[in-house]
Amino acid sequence: MGTRRHRHRAQPGPASRAATSFGAKRAIAAGAALVLVAALAAFLGWPRPPLADLGPIDGQNVLLVTIDTLRADALGSYGGPAATPALDQLASEGVRFDFAHAHAVVTLPSHASILTGEYPFQHGLRDNAGYRLPAGKPTAATLLKQAGYATAAFVAAYPLHSRFGLNAGFDLYHDRFGEGMGSAELVTPEGPASAIVPLAREWIAARAAVAGHLAPAEGRQPAAQPWFVWVHLFDPHAPYQPPPPFDTQYAAQPYYGEVAATDAALAPLFDDVRRAARPTLVIVTSDHGEALGDHGEETHGIFAYEATLRVPLVIAELGGEARASAASASGRSRGGEVSSVSARHIDILPTILDAVGQPVPTGLQGRTLLPRKEREEGAPPRLVYFEAMTAMLGHGWAPLTGVLMGREKYISLPVAERYDLPNDPGEQVNLAGRAPDRDRTLAAALRGFAPVLPGGRMTEAPDAIARLRALGYVSTTVPVKAAYTEADDPKRLVELDAAVHGGLSALEAGRADEAASAFRQVIARRRGMTMAYRYLALTEWRQGNAAGAVDVLRQAMADGVTDARAAAQLGEYLTDAGRTAEAIRLLEPLAASPAADPDVFNVLGIAYARAGQVPAAQRAFERMLESLPASSAPLENLGMLALQQRDVDRAQRYFDRAIAIAPDSSRAHAGVGATAFERGDRRAAYEAWRRAVDLDPTNYDTLFDLAVNLARDGRVAEARPYLEQFQRTAPPAFYADRLQAVARLLRSGS
Repeated sequence: MGTRRHRHRAQPGPASRAATSFGAKRAIAAGAALVLVAALAAFLGWPRPPLADLGPIDGQNVLLVTIDTLRADALGSYGGPAATPALDQLASEGVRFDFAHAHAVVTLPSHASILTGEYPFQHGLRDNAGYRLPAGKPTAATLLKQAGYATAAFVAAYPLHSRFGLNAGFDLYHDRFGEGMGSAELVTPEGPASAIVPLAREWIAARAAVAGHLAPAEGRQPAAQPWFVWVHLFDPHAPYQPPPPFDTQYAAQPYYGEVAATDAALAPLFDDVRRAARPTLVIVTSDHGEALGDHGEETHGIFAYEATLRVPLVIAELGGEARASAASASGRSRGGEVSSVSARHIDILPTILDAVGQPVPTGLQGRTLLPRKEREEGAPPRLVYFEAMTAMLGHGWAPLTGVLMGREKYISLPVAERYDLPNDPGEQVNLAGRAPDRDRTLAAALRGFAPVLPGGRMTEAPDAIARLRALGYVSTTVPVKAAYTEADDPKRLVELDAAVHGGLSALEAGRADEAASAFRQVIARRRGMTMAYRYLALTEWRQGNAAGAVDVLRQAMADGVTDARAAAQLGEYLTDAGRTAEAIRLLEPLAASPAADPDVFNVLGIAYARAGQVPAAQRAFERMLESLPASSAPLENLGMLALQQRDVDRAQRYFDRAIAIAPDSSRAHAGVGATAFERGDRRAAYEAWRRAVDLDPTNYDTLFDLAVNLARDGRVAEARPYLEQFQRTAPPAFYADRLQAVARLLRSGS
């Protein structure tokens, strides 16, 4: 495809029929005044604001970079404290939008809006779990692929895993990070920018290698297939742990250290596209910001104040020798423009399509930002719809929706909010109720979007829930209320969310008493808050208090908790405590429902297996597999059930299928090791068990099998590190007998 440049031409519009002759004269006079001011500025040599040289180029490459959890005011070009020379240089070469906004404040819905050009209530993804992008939904990748582009995505964290549907249209969708982590593993399922960016550079370089590395002859354009690459980076997300040297440079502000590290990782990628023969449209934005304590919110997801809703947005066109020469010869400024128009995530897809000479699908509400007239004051206004649904879906709190109209912001909650952002950028003075006409105007603008509340969300597989939890996204399901009151307003409840997450941090750090106290305080304040009960029960269970854990979950149900996963958790604890008959009585009615949660099938199958009801266990695991065909968990359970029946060949087939779905599943590799051991192939067994333990150090059963069998085979030196690891890390509440056996082996030296 060639690279043919087009210029936007301003189109004259019809004069308003309502304009009076006086109004027309006043407009002419105002225009004349502007001309005189411009002429005077030129005469006096006043500097003109820099303007970016942007326009459509048929077949140019497209590089979309989304940096998770990046506040606009963190970047140097936005006046922030992080050193970001690479992004600042990019801004100096293009346009920086200083009033850009997301439509959601969590990762998956926000990225869906970027890629589809639709609001969350249109594309249907309302939270990081329980939703899928509908098959056939047009996205940047599907549209550019249809236009002949090679497409690749390199995503850095689990909320954008291909299972959620954003992989549609990509020839390559790289989403391998932290696969196979166990439910208790604390390793964050993300890839650092220092690892993700080189993957994108290698892919782009390989494309260039196919076409040849030399620049095209003068007068000819490169003929290689153009590409669209999306690079997603997750480093600024909590927990803030910047790599050296940024860890010491930003010891007091680690969030900004993560931002600086991300910028450093991006620099070589931007240099690559600057040197490329084919021009490249580069767009950098974030999915949302980070509260950092603003309005009582530590991270993001509950509120939609500017700290989390406002995002950076930079657009530039880099590379391409013919383009660079033309701009130099004309003396035009190529960048450094700052636009104060309201820009939105839904404007990104129309901008991409406009920039590469492709038509914008009808029905999209976003508008291209490429023409200069769209970036200047006086451009047609852009209303901004936004929402935050996580607290409603997970806590039962009131849903949050809102609208930005110019620089006025309206938030619809039981206690409504309205802010004048130019005079109150920190959103400290709620103007709602002071000027009822303004409240009504903005509320009507919000209703004009006709947003609908989220529908019921699907159940995620246990491995998905574990990975999302490791990133701080705690997923529970609560029923939607018919009406929400002031008592449900997130402003009244935000400290409870902080308490839950604080309790979870204490639990994972081994401070069980502190964690239990935090969860109990939340329950006392807000009966029925599902996650508080579930984590209090988990705390009791980890301390070996099985009866206490069971009591907590029974109290949850008495307090109105209806989350099927809470019932499944109770069934799991009853089963592990040897009370399988009770577990089966609890779970069988839930499993009989046509909309039964897959977790119920999972735990019920385990209870049946423990009770010796093998056919019933088989049916339960198969029903789980029908519900979650892309999950390795039911296949792993079916494999273990086959092993119990000494059907090694069938077990192997199940474990092989599990590994095909999740190549880094610790449990699947452990099962492969168990089948090899049953066959007498100890070398293969030890190899598979080592792999399982490497993937998940908290897979204590496999760690024990590996350590003890190595020792019994006389391979003491190999066994000792694993024996010591088990002794050091296995929880005594569940492994007391095995810990004693390991201690004896270590003492005997055998």
